[in-house]
Amino acid sequence: MQIETKRLILRPPKKSDCKDIVEGIGDIDVSKNLSVVPYPYKKTDALWWINKSKKDWRKKESYHFLIELKSEKKVIGATGISKAKDKDKVCTTGSWINNKYWRRGYILEAKIPVIDFIFDKLKLRKIETSAFLGNKASQKMSKKLGFKKEGLKRKSIVCKSTGKIHDVVIYGLLNEEWKKVRPKLIKQIIKKTKEI
Repeated sequence: MQIETKRLILRPPKKSDCKDIVEGIGDIDVSKNLSVVPYPYKKTDALWWINKSKKDWRKKESYHFLIELKSEKKVIGATGISKAKDKDKVCTTGSWINNKYWRRGYILEAKIPVIDFIFDKLKLRKIETSAFLGNKASQKMSKKLGFKKEGLKRKSIVCKSTGKIHDVVIYGLLNEEWKKVRPKLIKQIIKKTKEI
């Protein structure tokens, strides 16, 4: 499965993406905001993740989309969906982007069709996401996408790359909330891509 936007291709990972994945997520400025990513991040870590992602896609349990920048034919990040039990119709999502590509609207552009996929194709009713309390950029993006803050889990996660213990902010987005915020986001993306 592949999703295309004006600037991006969102698709499952393949072995040839290994170098770009290591470059992007292997930067401590990226991995310090992710709970389960080791530092240093090695080729063996990337290959393990790629193989796991392929299995998850086949089982339809989780969907990890790599974010490929069309103009450079380069993987610059990823966004993922981890499905919960079908009866709950709730999933979790997360993302990362190579720090050379920060603040250009790529995550927003990638997240819109992925959220559409969650609500329209998977027919789920709620998406949950979380961010370390100190990760203001991630929290800002969640709010922009319409997620509502649902709580704070104090000292609940040890970051694998740094060993630091973090408070975690929890956000949730309901299908009906997404339908209200989506048109405004589409206008923002159109404006952003015209500026570039």
